[in-house]
Amino acid sequence: MNMWLNFLIDAFAFGATFIYGSTGEILTEKAGHLNLGIPGIMCMGGAGGCLVLNMIGRSDLPPFLIVILGILGALVFSMLCGLIYSFLTVSLRSNQNVTGLALTTFGVGLMKVLMIKLDATIYLVGPKQMYRWPFAGRQDSLQALGVLFFMAVLIALAAGWVLTRTRIGLNLRAVGENPATADAVGINVTRYKYMATCIGSGIAGLGGFYYIIDYMASQEAYLSVEALGWLSIALVIFALWRPPLTIIGSTLFGLLFSCASFITNIPGITVTMAMKPLLQMLPYVVTIIVLVISSIRNKRENQPPASLGLSYFREER
Repeated sequence: MNMWLNFLIDAFAFGATFIYGSTGEILTEKAGHLNLGIPGIMCMGGAGGCLVLNMIGRSDLPPFLIVILGILGALVFSMLCGLIYSFLTVSLRSNQNVTGLALTTFGVGLMKVLMIKLDATIYLVGPKQMYRWPFAGRQDSLQALGVLFFMAVLIALAAGWVLTRTRIGLNLRAVGENPATADAVGINVTRYKYMATCIGSGIAGLGGFYYIIDYMASQEAYLSVEALGWLSIALVIFALWRPPLTIIGSTLFGLLFSCASFITNIPGITVTMAMKPLLQMLPYVVTIIVLVISSIRNKRENQPPASLGLSYFREER
């Protein structure tokens, strides 16, 4: 396969990790909650899915069932983290930033404890081929365009449709913009906040699972999930809080993030060790530029929800 085409496909595949993380964070932020625990939640999703695969990896279950159970394991672990975050920030009205950072610390630490105890020959070697269907036998970048990749694209498109075309999406956006007004017209603010945060956390957790079991398919891949979680939060700004735009943004992020390793393979170009960190800063630089441009244009539809980061006290309605 042509080197440039292979690089583009690899960027698509790598970007699916960001699609999951940023789509999950967008749903949470649309409910008015800034969840900085997304990196930890992605870590827990990856660990949860691998733990389930480690338990059933040598069983005689059909491949499609093993794939489903691994996905369910990632969903359960990450949604439990989302439930913890919701209870602390919605019910107890804890500071969202502090709670999110604490959740990230907890998730990253627990993931490392769990992953060290798992056997990669069980949760990784066999199952990775199942998740890479229909390109499991290929040796190029197409091998990562499997079940979880296409699921990421479908989830982003579905999330965008729900937010803009359904009553549930309209109510959720109302909760994020002005929870007092939404409460006054009969919308259950607490329920929507819990649902958006838990579902968003479940989607984000699939990103960590995809990166470990499919894209990297490496025993040490879990060590990089936290950093990708922070990039996923940055991508929310780039996508202007619109899930379908995460597909474009994640591909660009994948291209920029992979530049350091790709450029070294181009004949005649030498990249020193000092240049690689600078090249890896490109996604963050692009995010800052987009944030500045969106702030200058000052269009309401390109701004975050008005109540983002603010706890809702019904007594003050």
